[in-house]
Amino acid sequence: MSWLDRERTIARPGFNRWLIPPAALAVHLCIGQAYATSVYKTALVKHFNASLTEVGVIFSIAIVMLGLSAAVMGTWVDKSGPRKAMVVSAVFWTGGFLVGALGIFTRQLWLVYIGYGVIGGIGLGIGYISPVSTLIKWFPDRPGLATGMAIMGFGGGALIASPLSSALLSAYDPNSGAKGWVASGDAVGKLFLTLAVVYLAYMLFGAFTIKVPAADWRPAGFDPARVKARALVTTENVSAANAIKTRQFWLLWVALFCNVTAGIGILEQAAPMIQDFFRQPGGVSLVSAAVAGGFVGLLSIGNMAGRFVWSATSDVTGRKRIYMVYLGVGTVLYLVLAFAGSSATLLYVLLAFVIISFYGGGFSTAPAYLRDLFGTFQVGAIHGRLLTAWSAAGVAGPLIVNGFLDAQGSPGKLTAQAYQPALLTMVALLIVGFIANSLIKPVDARFHEPSAAGAGDNEPALES
Repeated sequence: MSWLDRERTIARPGFNRWLIPPAALAVHLCIGQAYATSVYKTALVKHFNASLTEVGVIFSIAIVMLGLSAAVMGTWVDKSGPRKAMVVSAVFWTGGFLVGALGIFTRQLWLVYIGYGVIGGIGLGIGYISPVSTLIKWFPDRPGLATGMAIMGFGGGALIASPLSSALLSAYDPNSGAKGWVASGDAVGKLFLTLAVVYLAYMLFGAFTIKVPAADWRPAGFDPARVKARALVTTENVSAANAIKTRQFWLLWVALFCNVTAGIGILEQAAPMIQDFFRQPGGVSLVSAAVAGGFVGLLSIGNMAGRFVWSATSDVTGRKRIYMVYLGVGTVLYLVLAFAGSSATLLYVLLAFVIISFYGGGFSTAPAYLRDLFGTFQVGAIHGRLLTAWSAAGVAGPLIVNGFLDAQGSPGKLTAQAYQPALLTMVALLIVGFIANSLIKPVDARFHEPSAAGAGDNEPALES
């Protein structure tokens, strides 16, 4: 398997760095399917005769394993190179669908937990971080733009997966035209098998087209001194082991956790949530299942656009200021959503769209924020450790929302008022995150690596 090694992926002189984002997108667009789980969530509730919380655990396990595998495997990804990591990610991610399908066909929910949750979650974590540090090296002049290009694919994955899943579920279920139709478990199982085959092909394409720059490569005309002139930006380097000892790492961890928990609360419940917000007293929603599925796709656009637009904007405003927008403005938007979101469909959609764009922006800005604080040495491994905040949020977000909703009533009978306690809890979290971000300052020099350590083969340092 030596043809997967980092040494086989080093780009030759004159290589066009703009060929790298499509390779990263090939992986992130596939693993971004995780955001489309609400499309078949009700079907799984009916198929397994389970509660929203029990089915929501599938998503939570996947996100927990994403963060844990990214944290544990981050250093290995940096050393082994993106190609090997992306192949491993493809095997785990698609393997999770296969095991999950087996669990659906045999009505064994625990197999879906292990398949999509544990095995697929490992693929999520490795696939998520594998191209990020590579893109930062290719674009040291625009790290926010670089990470935005990669991570926007994860946010946009549901834009493809949501309508594709809806169409396939209809095609696989002969009762799809019936009034009040909910997809059968057999249809969801066949959907999982189809996605496994399609995603494997696309992820392997990304793996075999990715390249890493030579250790001495720099963009034409790039001057690291201009980057250093900005607040919080360092040309020094901090190892992954030392980074987690700093206050800055944990303050950013808290800020990311709060932002992600608030966003997951909407994303994980997106399709039924918009129907519940506009449910009439008689129990009938003004929003059909088809429109709700389209809403999931629209949120995916917001998630994807936020990951690119806000991250690219952070190259101008600075990472700390853009996080103030995510957390501060997000607090106001959640309050409006809680108390006035059900007054008009357009208002609800606009609020949710902007909120999810902040959610996506928080993810894509985080690697550049880490690069500013800790340098490029082992930034991939540090990023992996930071993603444990996502693991924690993947548990907290669905538990908060589903816990409140299960206490309020059964699916199909909930209204906008049932969501208020959960949304106000998110407001409190965003305030905590805003405070944490405001306390971030440059890393103390005692955590910096000697200059020779920053010039390793796997993580070349920027020289001033």
